[in-house]
Amino acid sequence: MSTQALKGARRYARALVWLRRDLRLHDHAPLAAALSEAAEVFCVFVFDRDILDGLPAADRRVEFIWESLRELDQDLRARGAALSAVHGRAQEEIPRLASSLGVQAVYAGRDYEPAALARDAVVARELAAQGIALHQRKDQVILETDEVLTREGRPFSVFTPYRRAWLERFNPADMAERVPTVGAGALGAAPGARLPGLEELGFRRTNLADLPLPPGSSGGRRLLDEFLARVDHYKDRRDFPGQKGPSYLSTHLRFGTLSIREVMRAVQGNPGEGARVFLSELIWREFYFMILHHHPRVVEHAFRMQYDRLPFANREDLFQAWCQGLTGYPLVDAAMRQLNQAGYMHNRLRMLAASFLVKDLQVDWRWGERYFAGALNDFDLAANNGGWQWAASTGCDAQPYFRIFNPVTQSQRFDAQGGFIRRYVPELAGLSDRAIHAPWLAPGTVRLGVDYPAPVVDHAVARVAALALYGRSGNLSPDTQTP
Repeated sequence: MSTQALKGARRYARALVWLRRDLRLHDHAPLAAALSEAAEVFCVFVFDRDILDGLPAADRRVEFIWESLRELDQDLRARGAALSAVHGRAQEEIPRLASSLGVQAVYAGRDYEPAALARDAVVARELAAQGIALHQRKDQVILETDEVLTREGRPFSVFTPYRRAWLERFNPADMAERVPTVGAGALGAAPGARLPGLEELGFRRTNLADLPLPPGSSGGRRLLDEFLARVDHYKDRRDFPGQKGPSYLSTHLRFGTLSIREVMRAVQGNPGEGARVFLSELIWREFYFMILHHHPRVVEHAFRMQYDRLPFANREDLFQAWCQGLTGYPLVDAAMRQLNQAGYMHNRLRMLAASFLVKDLQVDWRWGERYFAGALNDFDLAANNGGWQWAASTGCDAQPYFRIFNPVTQSQRFDAQGGFIRRYVPELAGLSDRAIHAPWLAPGTVRLGVDYPAPVVDHAVARVAALALYGRSGNLSPDTQTP
């Protein structure tokens, strides 16, 4: 078919694909739709100053994005196209670029965060004023917003019935690969299309290259292949930070270097218990997206409003000790030091660190949520907020208020030999496997306050204070108090 005939057969002559949380070319719903409906398609990414201007110069996430875009641009150039990457405010740059390229439509993956929704509304209005359509496609979840509701048509607030309804609603077509139809349009290169250097954007290299986090679609597929080789052990190993149990795919799912459909296809047909448990974790991710969509107030407020104004002590010195991994509780400190060094924290340790900050140190969960937001490579508003509110007992389907993680028993259960602690808290490396979990109980093995901090609080005392803070009785059995 000639170019002219192709244009005549399409809805649009030209379209622009606005890349956001979908930094790949394969299994890409907005790109597939654009190539199916337009004769010529351009790709753009905006380094949005509304987001980037508040970040430090050494931010691993910006470097991860940049490296992923560099690979994506190379893939485009191999196809005779190129990526347009601009530095500015998205709500200004997208309408400007759409106008300069003479496109009739812009395609993007649907976002669910309140700030993104407000941005997209502005972009849609600016485009509409030019006679340009904005088409958004579901791409970062399998089932979204109102696709999974109760029989009464209301959003779920408890995960187990949501998961049951999700599985009942799920159809294999939901995870089918998104590819353009036959006779698809062609990818194009905008005049002067280029990827600005990291330094041009005001950022510098971090330790990303030294971390086990390869960027780009190639990096995501490599990690997916590695995980599939051990997914059968996922249920048994995922709670132990010293073992290679998690999938390590969260950053790639966050930035869309992997398609959620691709990951789902890879595990959905596996009948093993490990794959089943991992599938449940993917559904948790969608549950939190759904909660954020229906209850955007959770960004600043507790889901359970009765806990929104708890009188936390909010001692700055205790918060700083937690941030720096100097609380005197070895597993908590190891978790925080891993976060600070690598931008990653094991999921069980996220629960432990959050519980310790809120219920042992009586610091508002929002302080910790903000710290994680700035430090995590895989930061996702919906999941981060949901996880923190779960640990703080303020969220939907949260752990009960009396579930206060004991940092010593958690350490003994999930890092029994202390290997994880020794890696991140090397000043305790010489302690025995028994003493390393509570060095203050082994006098003479380490100089508390010199080599390593003494505990900043007494857990038993803090637990009673936490129960009082939540206005509850302390007359609970030990089995329900310390998970």
